[in-house]
Amino acid sequence: MASEEGGLRGWSAARRGRLARLRLTSLRLRLVVVFGAVALTAAVSASGIAYWLNREAVLSRTQGAVLRDFEQEMQNRAGALPEHPSQDELQHTAGQMANSSQRFSVLLVGADAGGTTVYGNSGGLSGFSLEDVPESLRAAVTKQQDLTSGNKSPYHLYWQRVVDHGTPYLVAGTKVIGGGPTGYMRKSLEPEADDLNSLAWSLGIATGLALIGAALLAQAAATTVLKPVHRLGVAARRLGEGRLDTRLRVSGTDELADLSRTFNRTAEALEKRVDDMAARDNASRRFVADMSHELRTPLTAITAVTEVLEEELDAESGSIDPMIEPAVRLVVSETRRLNDLVENLMEVTRFDAGTARLVLDDVDVVDQITHCIDARAWLDAVDLDAERGIHALLDPRRLDVILANLIGNALKHGGSPVRVSVSKADDGAVVIAVRDHGPGIPEEVLPHVFDRFYKASASRPRSEGSGLGLSIALENAHIHGGEITAANSPDGGAVFTLRLPQDIADLTDPDDEVGGGGADGGQDEKAVQDKGEA
Repeated sequence: MASEEGGLRGWSAARRGRLARLRLTSLRLRLVVVFGAVALTAAVSASGIAYWLNREAVLSRTQGAVLRDFEQEMQNRAGALPEHPSQDELQHTAGQMANSSQRFSVLLVGADAGGTTVYGNSGGLSGFSLEDVPESLRAAVTKQQDLTSGNKSPYHLYWQRVVDHGTPYLVAGTKVIGGGPTGYMRKSLEPEADDLNSLAWSLGIATGLALIGAALLAQAAATTVLKPVHRLGVAARRLGEGRLDTRLRVSGTDELADLSRTFNRTAEALEKRVDDMAARDNASRRFVADMSHELRTPLTAITAVTEVLEEELDAESGSIDPMIEPAVRLVVSETRRLNDLVENLMEVTRFDAGTARLVLDDVDVVDQITHCIDARAWLDAVDLDAERGIHALLDPRRLDVILANLIGNALKHGGSPVRVSVSKADDGAVVIAVRDHGPGIPEEVLPHVFDRFYKASASRPRSEGSGLGLSIALENAHIHGGEITAANSPDGGAVFTLRLPQDIADLTDPDDEVGGGGADGGQDEKAVQDKGEA
């Protein structure tokens, strides 16, 4: 069964490949069509000219021979008849004239001694009759011409081609000069028509063979020309997919070979440039990570000292000089801000290095949101609209990071009350919407709210946040297989929507149970309160 399915898939893929090569926009098909059109035009033109020339030659030769024979018979035999012949004489003479080498039918028309019109027919009563002669031809034959220096005879020989019941005929007539009967002749051109039909069929077959030959020649030419182009296209796709070691085999000295060499040089330069950029990027990441690690040790000591100073400030009988109290509070605040920044930088480096991992658990989403709000004393400023019982397989710590950043950002920049709603989509995904009642996000800012270190106002280059909060929240959503979107509500205020799949077990390695990059440690609740500058 598996082999049959594989065979069907292979046949289907091959069929799709053939159809792709023959699609209407295919250069191969266009080449074949152009070659075929040129060959067809040339073949039809040549065949038409050949047929016309042969037709005129055959008809002219046959017609000339018949008319000369008929004219000679009229002079020799009909001219020997008396001026007023009898019907028997006309009948006998017509029979003699019909036995000439051309074998045509003859009709003689004269007047006997009593002035009665008599006829002589070579075919008897059912043979060639006067009704078979076109009226225009009869009128031309019996019309007497004026004698001039250029016209020595009052009567001439006239002819006409007619078709009777599908058979072509040559009909001619003339009058005996000096008095005598009028003679008409009819010769069948059916043998000549058969020869011309055979010629037409032969030319048609030759035209068809020429068209087939042109199509085969076009196919061969297209294959020769387009094969290097196809290889170049495949190589370009591989290069676009990131396989920068792709190179083309170059042979020949034509334009396509030059194009292949240019492609190889471009790919080589691109690979070198990307390698250099990757090396610099890795160096930058290592620098940030190392710097963050190095800063943590002195920050730990500084944080301990600032906490002691803060306790002294908060004590009722503090021993801090009132003159330096503002400076001490500034040092405490900035130390916490610096500590949060270092923790956020470490988290960012873990995402960039791909070492961030999920520690999954079956989480009641509403309980998690309630815990996040309660831990940060936001109960009075946040309204929760959700029913308990919505469970999902998530990383609780990373979900807390996302919620803290979204809700904290809404409280800081949008204003309370902040409304958090939880719902379930048709596909089972969990949707968490955080809406504030502030002025909303300017349209020019919306595309950048998740950018790192982005500040919405250039006049506020320094703020309590680092500009990394929303970026970290988005990365945590992505590692869950989810997404965060930002928009403005029609009723006013900004809305951040978090969408997470209900079950993401297939997105992670079951053996990965280290959250946040091993020895670097996780990000604590105090650190994740840093909000993005939306």
